[in-house]
Amino acid sequence: MAAQEEDEDYMSDAFVNLQQDVKPGLLMIRRVKEAALKRDRELEMILENKQKSKKEVEEERRDSMLKSSLGSENKGFALLQKMGYKEGQGLGKSGNGIVEPIPLQIKTGRSGIGHEAAVKRKAEEKSEHHRRMSQVKKQAEALALNEYRLHVRQKQEQLQMEGDLRKSQGACQQLDTEKGIVTPQGAWYWLPTSVVEDGEEEEEEEEEDEKDWDYKTFYTTEEKLQILTHYLRREYFYCIWCATSYQDKEDLSNNCPGDCAADHC
Repeated sequence: MAAQEEDEDYMSDAFVNLQQDVKPGLLMIRRVKEAALKRDRELEMILENKQKSKKEVEEERRDSMLKSSLGSENKGFALLQKMGYKEGQGLGKSGNGIVEPIPLQIKTGRSGIGHEAAVKRKAEEKSEHHRRMSQVKKQAEALALNEYRLHVRQKQEQLQMEGDLRKSQGACQQLDTEKGIVTPQGAWYWLPTSVVEDGEEEEEEEEEDEKDWDYKTFYTTEEKLQILTHYLRREYFYCIWCATSYQDKEDLSNNCPGDCAADHC
């Protein structure tokens, strides 16, 4: 234990001082370098302050000179006076020219002449391009919306016409049957005759003639509706939108709003 107590702690002040005493020149060199770095920083700050002060002095002097008017000691102004110019008068023979000198523009950046104008022009072009693209996008969105609305409206009109056609076919079948007609004037004048018995579809025995085939193949829903409603109005004085059979042609003409769905809105 006594031997261990005699050992010096490597973190103690005695050990540190001993290490410093071993090489005292290293400590001196480090202190010299630190002092030199500190002195260099102070010199840099002094030079920076001097340059800043010099720049401020030059700006104040320039502003003061620009605000003050030229006197007779200026050679250019003296020549103008010899040619008849008076202070405060506009330039030119008739005195309609400029009165104040052209303003001085100080260039502080390191970019070349025309660089700022080029940057400004590019920014304007970019802004214009963005504006055009935004306008094109809005137009495309408006066009797509209009096309969608048109598609929806056409779909609704198509469904409405198909429903009106079925109403017309049902009314025509009923009125023809009450009149004793067993075969419709056109194959599509009546509702489709597909009756299901025992899981099998009843086959139609009669064949469609060429006229009926043309009706079924080439006529649109709107054309079929027009043909059938005119048939009902002519033969039975019946209007599917009024859902009424009128007494005669005159009664139909006087009391029915019209021969299409739009007249009954």
